Amino acid sequence: MTLIERSDHLRVNGSPIDIRGDSIGVAAKMGVLDAIVSRRIHMSERIEFVDASDRVVAELSADEVNDSADDVEIPREDLVTVLRAALPTTTPLIFGESISELHDDGTGVDVHFASGASDRYDMVVGADGMHSATRRLAFGPENRFLRHLGFYTAIAQLPSRARTGGRNSMFNLPGRLVGITGYGDKALAVFIFRSPWIDYDYRDLDAQRELLVDAFAGHREWRIDELLEVARNDPELYFDSVSQIDMTTWHRGRVVLVGDAAYCASPLAGRGTSLALTGAWFLAEALRDHADDIERAFVQYERLQRPHALRAQATAAPGGDVLAPATLEAIDARNQRLGTASC
Repeated sequence: MTLIERSDHLRVNGSPIDIRGDSIGVAAKMGVLDAIVSRRIHMSERIEFVDASDRVVAELSADEVNDSADDVEIPREDLVTVLRAALPTTTPLIFGESISELHDDGTGVDVHFASGASDRYDMVVGADGMHSATRRLAFGPENRFLRHLGFYTAIAQLPSRARTGGRNSMFNLPGRLVGITGYGDKALAVFIFRSPWIDYDYRDLDAQRELLVDAFAGHREWRIDELLEVARNDPELYFDSVSQIDMTTWHRGRVVLVGDAAYCASPLAGRGTSLALTGAWFLAEALRDHADDIERAFVQYERLQRPHALRAQATAAPGGDVLAPATLEAIDARNQRLGTASC
């Protein structure tokens, strides 16, 4: 087994992630649950929606977004560390590399890399995210499978956890949200805005910054200026569309997709990591069960994982209307429905 990573380092930017539902049992079977739980974080029990004066106008409790008390929230960098430590020491992990061509002849896959190197493998597993190059090479252009949900999101690292005051505060404009969330000694600026599909290069960080600033142009309420400045200066700003990947099959020949590359549910679902864990486990089990028949293995993997993917994708729809209502009237209605703890 060889792992290929396009970045020159393990990518750890982004908000904390959830391990929930069946993926908790899967993590236990993988032998990594204890290490995950030992790094568990406890963010604020609720999200506070505030007005321009920083007065709390509504609250969203953790009970309304979590599946159960067994859910585990962990910093992304900690989960990456745990999973890397669980790899056999002999597993090659190659940074700064990506696949440029795939040639599947039915008995193996010849892989050509961007560096000019090449090699042959029994199979290729694409776990390279919503913008999967593996999917593009094996199945076709991204636009065949991507379903845009009408939002964009961004996350930037704040310089000091203390600036949150221990709160998860979110401020709304019609169709937009800007906020601060924190864990441990870290804090993040978060942004969501409604928009039809925007055609831009998702690897162009300057273009991403410009799109984000334009989405909040003309507004200086609350802490918008401060947080946009943080986003402008974050070298690892996360910015992407809120979209799902919808495919009728996740395998072709000896190439198979796992995680967001196959069934991205979007950040609004909060189940991407859980889906990746269950998908990886079902795939490993299927390859064990059908070691001499890769097609049967892939069919078994899809049969077991697809219900999980469909359920996760279905949970994304209501999230956007709660976090970024489209109109001022919808914001007021959301606030009245949620109320505050002091009401």
